[in-house]
Amino acid sequence: MRFRVSHTTEYLYKQPASESFAELRVWPQSNESQKVIERCLITDPETLIDSYVDYFGNMVEFFSIPHRHTKLTVTSVAEVETFVVEPSERVLEVTIGEARQIYNSSLYQHYEFLKPCGLVPLNQHYSIRKKFFQQGEEIGKAILALNSWIYKKFEYKSGVTDVSTPISTIVKERRGVCQDFAHLMLAILRSNGIPARYVSGYIEAYDPTLGEPEMVGAAASHAWVEVCLPGGTWWGLDPTNNQSAGERHVVVAVGRDYNDVAPMRGTYMGANDQKLNVMVSLKRNPLAGAQE
Repeated sequence: MRFRVSHTTEYLYKQPASESFAELRVWPQSNESQKVIERCLITDPETLIDSYVDYFGNMVEFFSIPHRHTKLTVTSVAEVETFVVEPSERVLEVTIGEARQIYNSSLYQHYEFLKPCGLVPLNQHYSIRKKFFQQGEEIGKAILALNSWIYKKFEYKSGVTDVSTPISTIVKERRGVCQDFAHLMLAILRSNGIPARYVSGYIEAYDPTLGEPEMVGAAASHAWVEVCLPGGTWWGLDPTNNQSAGERHVVVAVGRDYNDVAPMRGTYMGANDQKLNVMVSLKRNPLAGAQE
């Protein structure tokens, strides 16, 4: 499938800002499940944009606006082609006990995705994590069971949490949004010795060819999880929608938690107040295949 992705962030300042500095992770990745056909970043006011690749392989762009301005608009536009990539049945049938032996033999390769981090503590909720990943279970079935459990036990409700809401509150209240469910799933996976990473990106709201119900979390940036299977394959799971990540998911960045992949962060000087607007669009291009 081919998608046109647009992500606009707009800051409106009550009083003019004298300077602004920003760092962005909104450039979709090219990997085995997707290819970036074209991509651009537009700022208003216009300015020079530089970039680098961070520790986790994400493309990071940064810029400064060194003069007075009353608003800042940043728009990322990309055309991305996605593909179906499924893990092999043989890998999914590996038992948890066997998988742990494989992971233990190469801990250094996935150290960051096994250890606790700021938004994913591992020393909590023992009663929950011990329900999953018994030694004799097949790893594929165990991961899908966890994905389904979060979907069924937790209510998607926007506005009741923010990025700083601890997992303990999510577990207590049993509600949150996609980033909360991703953090919870990461905590359970890592505390069971399964390396996993946080993914930010976008999903298509609904499939126009099937008329299915709209997927949850499609109105803005989305978050899900990738699990490292024995052998090194990364498998995407979306607990918000109780499915594996597929052609309708577009990956932007990966990391230990949200703090590693925040779409935009920065600072400004001279303004006392601001208003933030974010607009995300992911639209299928049905003519892309015919044009090639």
